[in-house]
Amino acid sequence: MNKIYRPNVAAIIVSSEYPNTKDIFVAQRCDMKNIWQFPQGGIDEGEDAPTALFRELEEEIGTNDIEIIAEYPEWISYDFPQHIAKKMKPFAGQTQRYYLVKLSKDAKINLDTDHPEFDDYKFVKADEVLNEIAKFKKDVYTKVVNHFQDEGLL
Repeated sequence: MNKIYRPNVAAIIVSSEYPNTKDIFVAQRCDMKNIWQFPQGGIDEGEDAPTALFRELEEEIGTNDIEIIAEYPEWISYDFPQHIAKKMKPFAGQTQRYYLVKLSKDAKINLDTDHPEFDDYKFVKADEVLNEIAKFKKDVYTKVVNHFQDEGLL
């Protein structure tokens, strides 16, 4: 049986001080304390990835006032752990399109959205990101962050 992956977008966000400062935005999930992640979300039917990116950022962090700097060159997938897969049926995991984005100078982050997913956020160094995330996302985060570092973008 083939696994089904949910199409998804994810944003590696840098501040308006980029490229002088290359710290990365991570947000703490409301439902899992001490688990931090990049904003991400599903791509709706008929929606392209960049449109989903802007919509998801507005829904999750209260702003889509960003500039896309770069896009990871391919879709990248991961499997959900069993306890999450049960809730996400029929999806075994997600296949994601990653974007490196810069907040505009006037962007205002607001986590108190209609359906809050995060209760805190911070900016951290690229090498700190991997210490803060859910283990099942570590390989994907490592691959994507390393790619943007190799490109000289982080």
